[in-house]
Amino acid sequence: MPNSRPMPVVAAGVSELRVKSKDGAYRAFYYAEPARGVIVFHALMKKTQQTPPLELELARKRLREVLDA
Repeated sequence: MPNSRPMPVVAAGVSELRVKSKDGAYRAFYYAEPARGVIVFHALMKKTQQTPPLELELARKRLREVLDA
């Protein structure tokens, strides 16, 4: 499985960084924009195969907040 993959379900241009450790699986959503660099705007510990809808909505909200600032 790749360490990073696009996450268009959050927003265009968003990717997910995947990290596995003996403690569990972690995800970080990031957005790369030449003018601003890389913006990491949400991270979570995975407890299920699918990312919970509430986590996706929180990620969308945080990205909007960062881009609108």
